Order: sequence, then structure tokens, then C-alpha cells
Amino acid sequence: MQTEKLYQLFRESSGLSTDSRKVSPGQLFFALWGEKFNGNAFASEALERGAAWAVIDDPAYETDKTILVDDCLTELQKLATYHRKEINAPVIAITGTNGKTTTKDLISKILSGKFKVHSTTGNLNNHIGVPLTILSAPAGTEIMVIEMGANHIGEIRSLCLIAQPDYGIITNTGFAHIEGFGSFEGVVKAKTELYEYLRKTNGIAIYNEQDPILTEKIFRLVNRAVPYSYPTGILLKTEPELSELHLSVNLTFQKETRRIKTNIFGLHNFDNVRAAIATGLFMGVDMNVIAEKLEKYRPENNRSQVKVTKNNTLVCDSYNANPSSMKLVLESFSAVKSEKKLCILGDMLELGEKSEEEHLKVIKVLKDCNLSNVILAGPLFTRAGGGSGFRSFPDIGKLKEYLRKEPVKGFHILIKGSRGMALEQIYNLL
Repeated sequence: MQTEKLYQLFRESSGLSTDSRKVSPGQLFFALWGEKFNGNAFASEALERGAAWAVIDDPAYETDKTILVDDCLTELQKLATYHRKEINAPVIAITGTNGKTTTKDLISKILSGKFKVHSTTGNLNNHIGVPLTILSAPAGTEIMVIEMGANHIGEIRSLCLIAQPDYGIITNTGFAHIEGFGSFEGVVKAKTELYEYLRKTNGIAIYNEQDPILTEKIFRLVNRAVPYSYPTGILLKTEPELSELHLSVNLTFQKETRRIKTNIFGLHNFDNVRAAIATGLFMGVDMNVIAEKLEKYRPENNRSQVKVTKNNTLVCDSYNANPSSMKLVLESFSAVKSEKKLCILGDMLELGEKSEEEHLKVIKVLKDCNLSNVILAGPLFTRAGGGSGFRSFPDIGKLKEYLRKEPVKGFHILIKGSRGMALEQIYNLL
């Protein structure tokens, strides 16, 4: 079936699903393949649950309610691109090693003060998630903010071909998923595929002119670029201030100075806030609206979240971790004025042959920042922390046992580790 005809069925449907267990009546079901499953095998279940049609790519599962295509994933991506053109709303693509979700959320919040915004939800930022995000954009959408993640070179390029962004932001480049990229240079090459796409389409990059790597790439790769400090051709001066645990920004624009107090933890989020302010101004959002939206924004999903329990104040940053984000958050935490601070750090995963070296570097950062009250969790940190004097536990289970026996009270506690460590399991013990 041609994409145009499939799109007509999509428009007549109640939406789209790739999970047969969550299909709603009237939806299209796409039978995607996984490492351990063949989605075609669940087409009949999806139809029984009320799916209008099941899109499959294995003729062995054909019925009168299936649509056979060459490849379900490819067709899903083509359908998303078709919908993106039909919606005809500008697309802002955001990628980077750290901060892309926070930046996406902040930009979406600010732009909602002027536009009907549709943006990425959850972790839908890959070759499946980006198409699903686009296809969930409702009629009347005026601007889309699409997060793009990558684990290997070429992925951002592919996502750009699907989403066709008009604007792009790379938050930064750092050490993460080295297993997929091979090296730091590989990370830079992968992220700047967004710049390469914008050059070919004459799109606009909004960039951090204080980042030497990105600035150098901007001048080499992009025709049109807007720096954070001059989003409208007028100087935007921003200075960070850590007020207890929350980041505040002193901002001067058009001879007016104001202080914006956010609900986000850490100086390491300053550039994310700068990106959001610059994008808002560039898109014509009033500065008063920008300030209001920033002050109302509250982070979620264990990203720079501050939670006050009956015993402690937690900085919950356990959604993910890599060497560069770990260094930044530790430096931010070291600046917090508190007589009782505790760091609980979990292993950083997917670092390949660099794993031992990078965990040892974090131990050094802890000491350089004078953070002496530290608990390490996971086999990688346990090995790296030997001889450091820090308490360590080989797994989350042993850590939980310790916290039950040795309750912690009256502390400011930073909790950070890779998603696979699931450190959120210890929150209720603190």
C-alpha cells in the first residue's frame, strides 16, 4: 500500500499503537520487530482488542484486516514524515550528550506562551520514538519540539530525514554511550549530523557561543546560526546564581534586568536555561512570559528534581549518568551550602573500554570537590573506589540493606547513576 493511502487510513483512525497490549479501539497497529519478538505474531491480538487495521510485513499473518508492507518500521517512519508535512508546523530538533530532555521541556514550556506546541514525551527520542511523537501531533499544532537521541553514528542523520527540522540545538558534546560511538570524536561527529542537515536545508542552528567545540562546528557546517547571547540581534546577558539547591538566573535584556528563580537543581543546568530563553526570544515570545514560564516549570522523572522527605532533602538525578554529566552535577552539588551533604552514586553504563578509566576520574572529581561523604553502588564504582575511603556496595540490594540498618537523617543527598542502576528504589529509604 502506498504511504498516501495508508495516511488516509491513519487520519480516519483514532491513533496509532505499536504495543498490542495497549491498543485502543479504532487505532492502527504497527507490527514492529524487536530483538526477541516478531510483532507480526501479535497482529491478531491487536485486532481482537479493537484495532481498525494491523500493518504487517510478514505475509504469513495476513487476514482481511491486515495491511501488508515491505517493512513496518520503514513505513512508520515514512508515515511520520508525511504527517509532518501535512501538519506543516516548524520543527525544532534538540540533541546533545546531556540536558536535551530538560532543554526540550523548558523550550516547550516557554513556547506554549505563544504557540500550540507539540513535543516529545518520555524517552521517545529514537528511530521509533521520533515517528511516534510526530504522528501524535494533533491538528492545529503550530510548532513541534522534537528530542533526538543517538547511540551510534548516523542515527541523528536518519532522524533528521524523518522529522525534517527547520531549527536545531545541540546542547553539548561529552562522554556517553562510548560503546556505540567508539570515541569522543565519534560523539561529536554523531551530534553534529544535525548541523549538517541544517546546512543542506538552509535551516537555523541556535547555539551556545561559549562552547568552543560547537562554535567551531557552527562556522564550518552551518549557513545560518543564532547564538544564545544574541537571539534577536540585541545582547542577552545571563548570569547563573545557585540559591540553596535551585538555580536562579540574573538576566539583562533591552536595558531591563531581572532575576528568575527556577525550580531546577544545579549550575550545570544554566546552559539549558540559556538555550530556552534564547529560543523563546528568537521565536517572538515576550520576556515577561518567558520569565513566568521558567519560574513555573518543575522538573520530573528524576531529572534535576529536588524532593523534600520527612528525613532529608534529595536531589534526584538518577534518570541517567555519563562522565560529563556526573562531573557537572558533582561540581554543582559541591557549591550547595550545607553542613551535611551525602553523595550516592551508581555505576555509569555503556562506556566500553573506557569504563574503568572514567569511573576512576569520578572518584578524583569527588575528592577535588571536597565531597567526602560518599556511597558508591555497583560493581564498576566498587572496583574504582577501592582505597578511596568511600563506602561501596556491589549492587542496589546491598545498598538498600545498609540504608535500612543505618538510617540517614538531616542531609542534603545527591542521587545519580545510570538508568540501569534503578537508584530510585532507594528514595523511600531516605
